[in-house]
Amino acid sequence: MNKVEGIILDWAGTAIDFGCFAPVNVFIDIFKQAGIEVTMDEARAPMGMLKIDHIRAMLSMPRVSALWEDQYGKPFTEQDVEQLYAAFEPALMSSLAEYTDPIPGVVDTIETLRAQGLKFGSTTGYTRTMMDVIVPIAKEKGYSPDHLVTPSETDSYGRPYPYMIHRNMEELKLSACWKVVKVGDTASDVKEGVHAGVWSVGVAVGSSEMGLSQAQFESLSEAEKAEMISKTKHNFMQYGADFAIDTMRELPKLIEAINQLISDGKRPGCLK
Repeated sequence: MNKVEGIILDWAGTAIDFGCFAPVNVFIDIFKQAGIEVTMDEARAPMGMLKIDHIRAMLSMPRVSALWEDQYGKPFTEQDVEQLYAAFEPALMSSLAEYTDPIPGVVDTIETLRAQGLKFGSTTGYTRTMMDVIVPIAKEKGYSPDHLVTPSETDSYGRPYPYMIHRNMEELKLSACWKVVKVGDTASDVKEGVHAGVWSVGVAVGSSEMGLSQAQFESLSEAEKAEMISKTKHNFMQYGADFAIDTMRELPKLIEAINQLISDGKRPGCLK
């Protein structure tokens, strides 16, 4: 039938870990240990990528790259990337279990859409070893997609490459890219969806792109919340998303709209 068959969700910042804080603080810490003070924005900018690629992207930022040369007297090398990652992985592993709470609305939304026959896959910037910590705890808390693909299964070709989405499609027997919706909270999520040829959706509240904890977001006035949501959704559209939504609770209504577009012969990218 000509309608959405499956949804591919990101994990941190989309389904769990409101604000995607588990990796951010570790990125800041490992650079600080190397004598480089990076900002929260710099630590977040490559979010969603495979974590060693994330470190490489941070080191390639002009300001960070210049700080590295000032500190060490030479440009960063691949050995520097690997040494930073060697510090990053154990630090992240020790804290991952603390960042597994589903974002409000996610579990109920999935139950609603599963009842309509949709399948749920997932992709991530975490490795399989990292996800082995997260998956069982998240499941105990009510979040458990039908399938997971990490960059460990795609020869470390993570986002923005499309391969993790395509592996999900193969496992879940989804028949066409235009019958699949990818939902995420970062620029690399959006680009992953675009490159895979699926409907690409950014979700604002709880996202790394917004960068606020749940407590920080809830402390805002309604006008401030609206402003933050509007800015975040605008960013997703600039990255190439087909749609941007406030929260996961809007996803069922969006799926209805996409089903109508599909029945009208429209395909991902048609609204740009």
